Amino acid sequence: MSVEAPENVYDEYAAAEADTSARTATVSVVIPALNEAANLPEVARRMPPGIDEIVLVDGNSVDNTTEVARELWPTAKIITQTRRGKGNALACGFRAATCDIVVMIDADGSTDPAEITLFIDALLDGADVAKGTRFAGGGGSSDITLTRRIGSRTLAALANRKARASFTDLCYGYMAFWRRHVDTIALPDVDASNAQWGDGFEIETVLAMRFMASGLRVVEVPSFERDRIHGESNLNAVSDGLRILRTILAERRSPRPLLSSLALPDAPLPCAPPL
Repeated sequence: MSVEAPENVYDEYAAAEADTSARTATVSVVIPALNEAANLPEVARRMPPGIDEIVLVDGNSVDNTTEVARELWPTAKIITQTRRGKGNALACGFRAATCDIVVMIDADGSTDPAEITLFIDALLDGADVAKGTRFAGGGGSSDITLTRRIGSRTLAALANRKARASFTDLCYGYMAFWRRHVDTIALPDVDASNAQWGDGFEIETVLAMRFMASGLRVVEVPSFERDRIHGESNLNAVSDGLRILRTILAERRSPRPLLSSLALPDAPLPCAPPL
């Protein structure tokens, strides 16, 4: 089932005060990327002005992803992930981020950078975590199939039952949170040589479940998921759906995460200068 984005949604973003420089918090945007050179220019074009730090995490791309990223964001942090998978890439990016707020988006253009200010607003209004949803008023998707939609709804219902929550979208990776809460999610050690649980697409469920179990205030932000601009998705609806189900069951056995292995410093590091 395909849904078109309402035209006034993007008009609203454009009319809003998109410049984050007047805000009281600095912002890091973490972008995991694997062979996304063709998509990064559009991601950069829709990035709000005033973002303090871009952290691009390369998954050992065989195209010129890193070269394009350096041209688009000359002061960005560009690092290579330590293992394979989106989860490992995000964990590496979270460790490298230095600003007050961390926003995670995709490099394929499916998560619209123009919406970042909506997530920041939710945090500045008192939320600890802002979780994107395609299934609330103002949200939507032009990419999700009927099968994936039903699967997402079912998995969200299972997660809500465990967490005693009422979230509408579990498997969407657009999220922002205060960096001080990174230790809440207890991601795998990025320096371990062998593959870790949480290295793959299940990372989005791991984050959502652990944030919900932590007692932090998690709010949903309506978001429109766009089609990937170029290339094909690495997502497999069946195998990744099973990994998400396994994640929910694993989190049922461990309702509270352990201390984080990311070992963030006690005092925040200085944020990179604005781009």
